[in-house]
Amino acid sequence: MYQDYFGLSEKPFSIAPNPEYLYLSERHKEALAHLTHGLGESGGFVLLTGEVGTGKTTVTRCMLEQVPDSTQVAFILNPTLSELELLASICDELAISYDSEKATLKVLTDLIKARLLDNHQQGRHTMLIIDEAQHLAPQVLEQLRLLTNLETNHKKLLQIILVGQPELQTLLRRNELRQLAQRITARYHLLPLALTQVDAYIKHRLKVAGGRQTLFDKGAVKYVHQLTGGIPRLINLLCERALLGAYSAQVNHINKRIIVQAACEALPETEQSLPRQQGRYWRFIFTLGGIMMLFALGIGLSYII
Repeated sequence: MYQDYFGLSEKPFSIAPNPEYLYLSERHKEALAHLTHGLGESGGFVLLTGEVGTGKTTVTRCMLEQVPDSTQVAFILNPTLSELELLASICDELAISYDSEKATLKVLTDLIKARLLDNHQQGRHTMLIIDEAQHLAPQVLEQLRLLTNLETNHKKLLQIILVGQPELQTLLRRNELRQLAQRITARYHLLPLALTQVDAYIKHRLKVAGGRQTLFDKGAVKYVHQLTGGIPRLINLLCERALLGAYSAQVNHINKRIIVQAACEALPETEQSLPRQQGRYWRFIFTLGGIMMLFALGIGLSYII
């Protein structure tokens, strides 16, 4: 609706994890470097964590584009599985045939290990990526650790990348998972964007979509950062609505007023902490003023009587 109006080739603030729109802040560059380390031959576990919407999945997909053809990748998106279901999902991802009626933990584990050995003998690397890994049960994580027991004198035959929210770090500190925690060769935690990075982020996405990078003025950018806390997904939601609002108002740039209106329409109430606090403040002032007026009026009436 607004793309032609602003000269955009596509929507610049889609929440889909499109690697083409990945803005590599310094933190994201470091995160990508840590994941790229997983493309090597060291094996073991790599851990990437971050708050909801900070770009973990997008960074992971960007890393996948750099995976060489000699690497076979299994990507698990729904980790709320039992041990048997997880092994079956890994077999499905690695195109390993099995009889579902006769599948047991031992049968599936043996099939996966046979594939790992076969890939190694053919000079191939095997990688398992699990998104939303904070939902993994401890016994399932232990099953993953057992899969990494297969190794040569120089490396483990399976690289596992765990991607999840900060709760994953807490989960891995549990005593029964200490053996797995000791096998994590790289850890990285993604943080929200700072104000200057939010400005660069918005300009980057507008540029990729073919638009003007000065579409948002400084006041608008500052308020976007204030309302979203620098979370990329929330920035996308807010800026998408702001573009639609500017188009509806037939204005060619976005200021703070448009961002305020967009926030009321696009962001959950819990994210609009500043406006809500301001609203509470003024409601308190008006209420207090009304009480004082009634109190004064009551004193005056008492005096007259």
